[in-house]
Amino acid sequence: MDPWIAAVVTIIGAATPLLYAALGELVAERSGVLNLGVEGMMLVGAVTGFAVTATTGTAWLGIPAAALAGTLMALLFAVLTLTLLANQVATGLALTIFGIGLSALIGSGFVGRPVPQLPTLPIPILSAIPVLGPILFDHDVLIYLSFVMTALVAWFLARSRAGLVLRAVGENDEAAHGLGHGVVKVRYAAVLFGGLMAGLGGAFLSVSYTPMWIEQMTAGRGWIALALVVFAAWRPWRVLVGAYLFGGVTIFQLQAQGLGLLPVPSQVLSMLPYLATILVLVVSSLGPWRRRLNAPACLGRPFRATR
Repeated sequence: MDPWIAAVVTIIGAATPLLYAALGELVAERSGVLNLGVEGMMLVGAVTGFAVTATTGTAWLGIPAAALAGTLMALLFAVLTLTLLANQVATGLALTIFGIGLSALIGSGFVGRPVPQLPTLPIPILSAIPVLGPILFDHDVLIYLSFVMTALVAWFLARSRAGLVLRAVGENDEAAHGLGHGVVKVRYAAVLFGGLMAGLGGAFLSVSYTPMWIEQMTAGRGWIALALVVFAAWRPWRVLVGAYLFGGVTIFQLQAQGLGLLPVPSQVLSMLPYLATILVLVVSSLGPWRRRLNAPACLGRPFRATR
């Protein structure tokens, strides 16, 4: 394979878990819920997907198990914040800490144990197209699904009645409640979808990208996904672009370390994805960029039904 094509394919792989996690968080935030537990949900999804795959010998059971695990973690968050009205920021942070510990406990017997990598599924005829074929049409099912989910989320939020209701709940929950919409039900559904997507992002890491379990293998990707939602101004297609930009930064620092391209310590290069995240957040909060963010008006605000 041409080195440049191989580099693009590698970037796609690095971007996919970010894309899954960020799309799920975007939907949750558009409903008015701020869930900072993405990292924990990804970790629990990753270890569950790997454990089921290693035990059963098939990733086709591991992937749904990872999605379910992420959904259950999100359900815990939803019960605490939407039913019991706990603080969303504190609960999200606690969920991440809980996910780190729980994933380490579940995965203690699987550390360093490899599983067969999720196979690629070349699309007939299309995968043979020069350049575009290997870039777009020669991937595993989770990468294809990430493209599909981006399009579905974009359509759902922009074109469907349910998406309009979800956006209304995120912009003015009192008005949506007054019109008869179940604010809490809508937010429950959005949060659970976010957990499902985070679980799929974790499953991609442990059964496809690096098919083995290592403690805290998400390495901060959940936090990057949170920043990515802000960078994308809560728009799905911008999330796709942002995920690939962050994926490119990740691959660049790995290549720079391996080839010795930059005369700086490897620890500095390892910081690049996180420095890029901080830079994006700073730039997004300045001047004209800040006016374009258009964050949901009720983001992070608890809802108490008055009738």
